[in-house]
Amino acid sequence: MSFSWNSGGQYVTYPQKAPLILLTKQPVQLETPRHCFLSPFTPNSSFYVRWHLNSLSSSVNLSEWRLNLEGNVKKPMWLSMSNLLGRFKPASIVAVNQCSGNSRSRFQPSVSGGQWGNGAMGNATWTGVRLKELLDVAGIKKHSIMVQFEGMDRGKGGKGVGANKFLKSLGLDNPVLDKCLIAYRMNDKPLPMLNGFPARLVVPGYFATYWVKALTSIRVLDKPDDNYWMKSAYRVPNTPRGNTTPQDITTGKVKFLPIDRMPVRSFIIAPDGSSELPRGKQVKLHGIALSGHDRVVKVEVSSGDGTMWSEAQLGEDFGAYSFRTWEFTWTPARLGSHVLSVRATDGQGNVQPDGGIWNPGGYMWNKIESQEMVVATSI
Repeated sequence: MSFSWNSGGQYVTYPQKAPLILLTKQPVQLETPRHCFLSPFTPNSSFYVRWHLNSLSSSVNLSEWRLNLEGNVKKPMWLSMSNLLGRFKPASIVAVNQCSGNSRSRFQPSVSGGQWGNGAMGNATWTGVRLKELLDVAGIKKHSIMVQFEGMDRGKGGKGVGANKFLKSLGLDNPVLDKCLIAYRMNDKPLPMLNGFPARLVVPGYFATYWVKALTSIRVLDKPDDNYWMKSAYRVPNTPRGNTTPQDITTGKVKFLPIDRMPVRSFIIAPDGSSELPRGKQVKLHGIALSGHDRVVKVEVSSGDGTMWSEAQLGEDFGAYSFRTWEFTWTPARLGSHVLSVRATDGQGNVQPDGGIWNPGGYMWNKIESQEMVVATSI
């Protein structure tokens, strides 16, 4: 089955945003167009948008905004933006933010949720305060097990405890905490309102469900977090690649666990297949790749049936969690339709598979991407 690269929604313009593709108005879901991924860094104005609940502030008064450090800590406190800027040394990391349901429209049979194409992702340089520094200042008490993050998302959510506000947690024993930032700048500018102004959590390598936007509280817990967004939502089958079948779900035997790291993926960005290409002339292919486990170390392209692969030239390495651009020169030798495919490999040896998956949440799609190109006689 052939899929469009992006979803088929209309283009809309929101404050601080270039024209993006509309999925839903409440909550706001906007997809980034394909052409915006030619650079390793996604412009703030083109960065995709995904909120969970339908009540969203259109502005935040920085003089009144506070970030609360609370829960099972020795020194509960609140921090203003001036505190974050003045008391803590800024740190930066380049990282991809990708919706768990990116490419959900590819699932067969279809599942509920935003029917994203491939554009529910973006890459940026995030600058802010290291989460560990804030936790050290507050002082974690004994018997603490998790740290919970609360954002400004409000509204009627799914059934369950805490569904009317957005809450996510990470275990205090999770090594990713050492890399997390409370980011107040995105590509050296303040975050757009729709991307979490004035500050958001950055969890490198993890799906965006953990990147809580418009932070209001960081709360240390001494018991498991059983709120709706942890206990019921964003969970995947405890199987390779999170793959299962509708039949297995019906039996009730499938065990689930919280989604976390992003699998390795790669994309052809240009040419996009909309124009005919000349026979016998070199064509430069451009694309991006990513992985939540380690840096991308290889990208390969196939112009046949996927049995023969040639290595592409990788772009600059901006870090283990960044997009990695790639280029490949292809010379079509015959007329007609060609299918080009791309696959990536990361530093831990994870290779993009040529097989789809299915799970009821529509998460973790990373099948090898293909693009049809038509070669004509004209030059």
